[in-house]
Amino acid sequence: MDLKDIKAIIDLMKKNSVTEFELEKDDFKIRLKRGTNGGGTAITSEDGSVTTYAAPATVPAPAPAAAPPPPASNEVEIKSPMIGTFYRAPSPESAPYIEVGSEVGPETVVCIIEAMKVMNEIKAEAKGVITQVMVENTKPVEFGQALFKIRPS
Repeated sequence: MDLKDIKAIIDLMKKNSVTEFELEKDDFKIRLKRGTNGGGTAITSEDGSVTTYAAPATVPAPAPAAAPPPPASNEVEIKSPMIGTFYRAPSPESAPYIEVGSEVGPETVVCIIEAMKVMNEIKAEAKGVITQVMVENTKPVEFGQALFKIRPS
């Protein structure tokens, strides 16, 4: 294995966030280990000697996209506390927990989010009137994603 191959492996490790790589073939053995803080790459050869290569300067990540505009003046969003599948009703045959115009209290169950085969009841955690349902039934949701808008009362 020549230096060009080793550099190619190091580049692949960086691109795929691999921190350790080991290859043993016939009488050749190489072990590559990257620093966890983005530091250099250490190469250990068969004789036990270690060579460290400094990491190139990092390029700053692009700025995140602009945040979505805040909810209308006095509306509050009920957000998903977890990743999972959103369900508006306790079963396919049942009516939804709430509809637009429904009055809710802090303990009112507004939906279910299924995560790892566990059904988690999500409560409004606020008192008010539902003004918008923001997720379609049976669709996946992300942590922090707005599920409903509520006008506090």
